[in-house]
Amino acid sequence: MIRRNQRMRREYLYTKSLEGTERALFEKKRRIRQALEEGKPIPTELRNEEHELRRQIDLEDQERQVPKSFVDNEYATGTIREPKILLTTSRDPSAPLIQFVKELKVVFPNSQRINRGGQVLSAIVESCRSHDITDLILVHEHRGQPDGLVISHLPQGPTAYFGLLNVVTRHDIKDRKTMGKMSEAYPHLILDNFSTKIGERTATILKHLFPVPKPDSKRIITFANRDDYISFRHHVYEKPGGPKSIDLKEVGPRFEMRLYKLKLGTMEQDEAQSEFELRPYINTAKKRRTLGA
Repeated sequence: MIRRNQRMRREYLYTKSLEGTERALFEKKRRIRQALEEGKPIPTELRNEEHELRRQIDLEDQERQVPKSFVDNEYATGTIREPKILLTTSRDPSAPLIQFVKELKVVFPNSQRINRGGQVLSAIVESCRSHDITDLILVHEHRGQPDGLVISHLPQGPTAYFGLLNVVTRHDIKDRKTMGKMSEAYPHLILDNFSTKIGERTATILKHLFPVPKPDSKRIITFANRDDYISFRHHVYEKPGGPKSIDLKEVGPRFEMRLYKLKLGTMEQDEAQSEFELRPYINTAKKRRTLGA
């Protein structure tokens, strides 16, 4: 198993190293294709390679005409198999954190929860790889309040680090009459305002935590980005009076997330390259919008 993981990691890094060369080749073929479509002469610097580039263009189909990144390989099997998620906490979790993780277990279909105990992070990740777990979610706390959520895609990453704010669990809501029943159907997703490159990357990480729902599913999960704070809401709905009347009820839990780090490796790989890091103390931090407009 260790040799297999080492081989997969080498293949991943090799594919990543080839990305620059493949992107330069794609740009050359794009310029050749554009010149032929517009009836313009071939650029001078590409005339020596024109014959070989035109031969490659003729052999391409629609899929090959789009540049592929090593990032695309991370979720290549996302549409083939359903996600399999493992939930755990930091060491010595408090009662509120345990309750929050129990509710997250119902939020994410096909998930299972384990007690952290004295296990180290590297051992948990290796165990997940050997049991074909697709995503590992680790929840942190500070003085009994959940304050951190780490989502690591396996086997090679990426890993997203979120801060949690304003956490309200289903257990904390007093008025039970206004709450909907907790459904275990696969939910429909609403991903709002993830328009930048990092935003699209974050939306990809979040949406691959959920399998494809049935069209008649009456469960909705929303990730709405406002000023780089992602609001999580969980609802169910009914149509008591026909298709034009909708009774929407919140199920819980609810919380806000803020992305502060995104790295290309898994959770235990400290040497992995960081794709994004939040820097809130620079002069232009207030003006920047990382995830969307």
